[in-house]
Amino acid sequence: MTAALGAEARRLEEVLLGLTEREAVLPTRCAPWDVAALAAHTVGALVRVEAALDAQEPPRAEVSAAGYYAPDERFSPAVDADRIDSAVRAAAGRADAAEPGRRLRQAWAHLEPRLRDEPAGRVVRTRHGDAMALEDFLLTRVVELVLHGLDLADALGRPPWTSPQGAGAVERLLFGAGGRPAPMGRLEALRAATGRALQGGPGAGDLEGSGVRFPALG
Repeated sequence: MTAALGAEARRLEEVLLGLTEREAVLPTRCAPWDVAALAAHTVGALVRVEAALDAQEPPRAEVSAAGYYAPDERFSPAVDADRIDSAVRAAAGRADAAEPGRRLRQAWAHLEPRLRDEPAGRVVRTRHGDAMALEDFLLTRVVELVLHGLDLADALGRPPWTSPQGAGAVERLLFGAGGRPAPMGRLEALRAATGRALQGGPGAGDLEGSGVRFPALG
């Protein structure tokens, strides 16, 4: 999963390092976040991996990547409010539009070699208290970068920069071994399953019978 996370991080880094101030204040579908706030939140999702590695290791994994997106207290109004406010504050305090990109570059430079050295079967605890296999937690980070990458691309009016590795990992999580409906493209299916359908494109109703796991998202 490290390879998929790295592929997404490098593509997102390139975009964020090139942001202008005009682009940073564009609205996104993740209201009330503008591009700067959404970028801060997305980079923060990656930074949380190092925090999880620094914490005491739980004795065993108890939550899967699919279970992480269950509709429970981690998506409660109070948690959502904190999630929203922290990103807004980070965006308001930025030095310039490219700051999230620099933060991402630094975070991944520290994190990538550390992940290579982690033993198989490593377990971490998330900020929500979930004991997860590191591989499953990394998959949730790929989900964050892929889906919010789509949100950022749409807000900026650019084609998606999603990597094949990242999109494939999220597709397997959402659709399992059965895969997405045959006529649907990979990004179309991810959009439809996560409330990001484009006007005129396939939506959640087009996934009926596919066995999709619709994730609870904040």
